[in-house]
Amino acid sequence: MKELEGKVALVTGASRGIGAATAQELARHGVSVVLAARSALDIEAVAGEIRKTGGNTEAVACDVSRYGDVAAAVARCQSAYGRLDILVNNAGVIDPIARLVDSDPEQWGRVADINYKGVYHGLRAALPLMLTQGSGVVVNISSGAAIGALDGWSHYCSTKAAVLSLTKCADLEYRDQGIRVVGLSPGTVATDMQVSIRSSGINRISQMDPSEHIPADWPARAIAWLCTEDAAEFSGTDFSLKNEEGRRRAGLIT
Repeated sequence: MKELEGKVALVTGASRGIGAATAQELARHGVSVVLAARSALDIEAVAGEIRKTGGNTEAVACDVSRYGDVAAAVARCQSAYGRLDILVNNAGVIDPIARLVDSDPEQWGRVADINYKGVYHGLRAALPLMLTQGSGVVVNISSGAAIGALDGWSHYCSTKAAVLSLTKCADLEYRDQGIRVVGLSPGTVATDMQVSIRSSGINRISQMDPSEHIPADWPARAIAWLCTEDAAEFSGTDFSLKNEEGRRRAGLIT
């Protein structure tokens, strides 16, 4: 992936899980990475690990539910590295898991603010800079929940469905101007989110054996690949890692 060398990326939710793994993977390919997450302490720890391996990185505290925070993170990309080539809208939450009657309206809305509006905020903040450059790639982290219903996951399923729609709309509006927008549906991944899902005991996902979840570095490697021209044909869609065909195309298996 030599074509990634020298590019600049912003990764949200980069303090752990897929986000941290993605930041580290992009840095390995010579990408300068701005890490964004709510916890300044956690995000700086990830940045420190990247710096130890010679990577260029900045860390910025950012709550994606606040547009001003996201705009400031994009501004950091420009001030630190002069441009923004890649945006990974990864920040997302699933807690609290509850059926509709048992859900808390404020907490349900908070999930929507992060999972859905957070992606919009990322697009809205990054697109003007990418349009000025005439190029850019946005990867929105999606889910199989975007196209299916799961018991207790009304907040997660509906927000991921909304993200898929945003992916399609943004790609339609800006592909002709050099910007590609694509979704990644990674399947179940061995992250802290799976701990919450398993402890809920609600729906079939909570009953899965931990050994069935893929490691976080798989979606990270797939995201890096989606940022290359080899993956351009998938723009405006959700690329899935839930089958062998997708995993083979992303270079995860042979």
